[in-house]
Amino acid sequence: MAFETLLSPLKVGSITLKNRVMMGSMHTGLEEHPDGSSRLAAFYAERARGGVGLIVTGGFAPNAAGRVFEEGAELVSEDQLDFHQPIVEAVHENGGKIVLQILHTGRYGLLENCVAPSPITAPINFYRPKELTHEEILQTIEDFVRCSKLAQKAGYDGVEIMGSEGYLINQFIAKCTNQRSDDWGGSYENRISFPLRIVERVREESGENFLIIFRLSCLDLVEDGSSFEEVVELGQRVEEAGASLINTGIGWHEARIPTIAMMVPRAAFAWITGRLRPHLNIPIVTSNRINDPYVAESLLRDGLADMVSMARPFLADENFVNKTAEGRPEEINTCIACNQACLDHIFKMETATCLVNPRAGHETELNYETASIPKSIAVIGAGPAGMTAAYISAMRGHRVTLFDRRPELGGQINLAVKIPGKQEFFETLRFYRVMLEKYGVELKLGQTVDAETLNSGTFDLVVLSTGVKPRELELDGIDHPKVMSYLDVLDKERVVGQKVAVIGAGGIGIDVAHYLTAQTPFSGEVPEYLQGYGILDSEKALALRKPKKREVTVLQRSADKIGKRLGKTTGWAHIQTLKSHGVQLLPGATYLKIDDSGLHVRVALKKGEEPKDIVFEVDNVIVAAGQEPRRELETSLRKAGFEVHVIGGAKAALGLDAKTAISDGAELAAKL
Repeated sequence: MAFETLLSPLKVGSITLKNRVMMGSMHTGLEEHPDGSSRLAAFYAERARGGVGLIVTGGFAPNAAGRVFEEGAELVSEDQLDFHQPIVEAVHENGGKIVLQILHTGRYGLLENCVAPSPITAPINFYRPKELTHEEILQTIEDFVRCSKLAQKAGYDGVEIMGSEGYLINQFIAKCTNQRSDDWGGSYENRISFPLRIVERVREESGENFLIIFRLSCLDLVEDGSSFEEVVELGQRVEEAGASLINTGIGWHEARIPTIAMMVPRAAFAWITGRLRPHLNIPIVTSNRINDPYVAESLLRDGLADMVSMARPFLADENFVNKTAEGRPEEINTCIACNQACLDHIFKMETATCLVNPRAGHETELNYETASIPKSIAVIGAGPAGMTAAYISAMRGHRVTLFDRRPELGGQINLAVKIPGKQEFFETLRFYRVMLEKYGVELKLGQTVDAETLNSGTFDLVVLSTGVKPRELELDGIDHPKVMSYLDVLDKERVVGQKVAVIGAGGIGIDVAHYLTAQTPFSGEVPEYLQGYGILDSEKALALRKPKKREVTVLQRSADKIGKRLGKTTGWAHIQTLKSHGVQLLPGATYLKIDDSGLHVRVALKKGEEPKDIVFEVDNVIVAAGQEPRRELETSLRKAGFEVHVIGGAKAALGLDAKTAISDGAELAAKL
């Protein structure tokens, strides 16, 4: 498929964009960083150079009450223009266009003085907002105008007015958060007067040659949110008020429906944009879980939108558009929607980066320059750390040989792709295969390596990335036939019984539970296309029509709530899914023994109860109780005189994930 539609120009107001790809707004944490101006300039410049048609910055508050937190980013005075002008200049110098997002958080602000249309505390906040007075509402509107005028003075091509995701403007629009009885509340006409007045005033003050994007919530996904008819009305009225473009938002931050996690299908919400588009005359942008140029092109060709917005995909690959335009889509480092290094970092007040691209947000610090002295490098272990170290080292000009005892690339990524909802990791595997081939890394898979093997070559140094192995659990009966490790289940795919106890509720334990509860065959009526082909002739096959649901219990030693250590933005969805599958989650467990009867545990079955001794009469006990570094080779390699660098799980298993492994590999490769 060619990408003519995606790469075609789009006229928006008086401005012509070079293509239909928008880099959507995403807070990076650099907005508040001491070196944020220079780092954001480098960050956005690379995306502009990479071909993005239009960039939207992270959110800047129009006044102090609208900030995300006490020290949150704002644009309220000319004194702050020095921060913004280098960013705008860097984007323009690289052929891009950029707009500033004006974001007022309302009741979502982590501020004692947060404000809202009504004093209703948000489920995701602990501060009760102050109800805005009529005069304060009028002043807030003018604060939006002032912010817009300052953005124009800084050189931005326009602004995006954030009216979705449950922030202040959205709070005025929706009945659930606007309980006012004055001119700003009550009827829908009154509730939308706040956003309409903002757009009108910004247009009045900015003139006709300034882009005004309105971020419209198409699906609130909360009770008493806007109906589709109300969304249409607001879109039309915003257009009349002077908006140049409507960008669609999906779901409030408090909504309990996943919208951007890996488990969400690609472009899952584009249908609502397509439904709204015929009612508008200005261009409309579709967003959420679009990470692939083929999907983006199809959405535009099918008439669901005029433009596509992607935020995290430009963290993953700054050259997404150029690679598409140059016929190299297979080289795109695809966003897998894990949220581990971007949104989860932001919630921890850390700088956003990307699991699959550690350079994102660190463009002034982490660079892959041509090596001054090419070396011959042996990388042992073809998991994420090893593959990253191998291809980046080769890209820099080193001669690299990548070894692994297994016959395939990927390491533990090959386990991740088996977990329901984690199939995006296949894209990561594809990217690595393409990069290793492109940069000429020699692959020696299915080989056990030792110092003698390496001495037969001429290697200047060795990178040890041999990963991890399951931590052995000291427990009476741990060698019982009922017991399996997580590798027995996910790697060897051994048959597991109907009743299962999982020891360990970290990321791997949760993944095992997902895997087990998704393994039941189809039930209900046999699809027509399966009938008459002998598929259901045997008694065994007939029994599969209504399989017995697997009973899974996940236990952990810690008394903390299970899932507490999972990613903040996606962990709740994983736990919610397990509960919907009937998985029992029990913290505070003391493991006593395993025998023919099953797993003996001291635990409280309900919160508040005293722990008691219980026997889980299970068919299998699966141990997912941590990992240990696999670094047995290190000593012999050093004795043989090799310079050895240890990365990834081989260096430290505690807290290991793909983010840590890939970052380790990249940082080492940049220095070799």
